[in-house]
Amino acid sequence: MFNDIGALELVTLVVLAVLVFGPDKLPKVIQDVSRMIRKVREFSDSAKQDIRQELGPEFKDFEFEDLNPKTFLRKQLDNDELGLKEIRNGFDLKKEMAEVTDAVHGRDADAAGSSPGSSSSDTGTSGGRIDMTKKPEPRASDDRPPFDSDAT
Repeated sequence: MFNDIGALELVTLVVLAVLVFGPDKLPKVIQDVSRMIRKVREFSDSAKQDIRQELGPEFKDFEFEDLNPKTFLRKQLDNDELGLKEIRNGFDLKKEMAEVTDAVHGRDADAAGSSPGSSSSDTGTSGGRIDMTKKPEPRASDDRPPFDSDAT
């Protein structure tokens, strides 16, 4: 329950409890707190038992921890009836991101070691690539940029 509390934090809590409650009331406070925690656990366990009884015999192996999405996904990936491991292993995110980065920066995909479909003769905007070496044509000083009513 308190796995992430270190020794220094524990000592600080004890000193703070002694200062707040005093050494004479501290044992009574600890008893009351432990009694309350015990009652909450008993109430939780009885509620779980009631839910299991109401759900019926087909849910006798049901664990409430299965409702946690991480636990559910972990169990489903271990089960792998849907072939999710094959899909996950077939997708190379680093390669995909490298291809997108190369396309944005206008690098040649063959030189960067990406997909074999690209060639060094790609120029302009062919194949979704933009030539970053071309300079835009200068406009006249009184020329306004084009207005796009859908963009505003």
